[in-house]
Amino acid sequence: MPLTMAMAGSVRLGCQTNAWRIQPGDFGQFLAVLDKVKGYRYDGFETGFRNVETRFAEATAARAELAKRRLVFLGCHIFLLEYDKATSLPPADLVERVITGAAALGAERVILSGASVGANRAAQKRKAEALQRHGDLCRKAGLRGVAYHNHDREFVDGAGEIEALLADTAGGAVQLVMDAGHAWLARADVPAFFTKHAGRIDGMHLRDFQDREQVPLGQGVFPLVALAGAVRARRWAGWVINEEERLNDVKPGDTAVGPARKRMREVFGR
Repeated sequence: MPLTMAMAGSVRLGCQTNAWRIQPGDFGQFLAVLDKVKGYRYDGFETGFRNVETRFAEATAARAELAKRRLVFLGCHIFLLEYDKATSLPPADLVERVITGAAALGAERVILSGASVGANRAAQKRKAEALQRHGDLCRKAGLRGVAYHNHDREFVDGAGEIEALLADTAGGAVQLVMDAGHAWLARADVPAFFTKHAGRIDGMHLRDFQDREQVPLGQGVFPLVALAGAVRARRWAGWVINEEERLNDVKPGDTAVGPARKRMREVFGR
């Protein structure tokens, strides 16, 4: 069976809004970006908490605006430049506030980035315990759970830190939104890791690279087709999320999302 046919009707396609520059607190600008995401025929979107936190206090009206776009709010992401030193995650009070606000806006899950703790076993356990608490709070708030988002450092040395996090947390309330691009930069075998842990992966950020510099998905050497084959083999039905942010703070917007969406259609058949 052709790859595209096998993919149809299984995975859901999402887009991270950080491909476009959005002024924090400008909800109208954010909605205009969602209109672009809808125009590219994605199923859902992920966004940083700063794009929606000003609407937590008036969630009913904001949720109605989001519903008009007919997109799944797949995840509200907390990424910071510094994290709580005890847990290596965002501060608990911020996470709790975002859990409440994201649930009110209709999000499926809260996504957390964090600081790498390497092979420090005590720090690994503290991080996992905090993730579990946040996951349980998400469930109580009506969300699917919390999902941890990695960067490259969690995947060095055979992905030891991520392996420990999975071993130290329970599935269901705590999952991964695996940044496959960051994992690949750490020289991980991304299709093999996915195959091993598909049951703990809720979603995957897809990026592409040429000479280790990010380019629109499909224009580099990231093993997208091999990963899609692993997805098909596991009959996985999570979110594959196009993330066209750039670490140099350039916001490529449509110039990257357009060709990336074309390649996703070719590979996933949707």
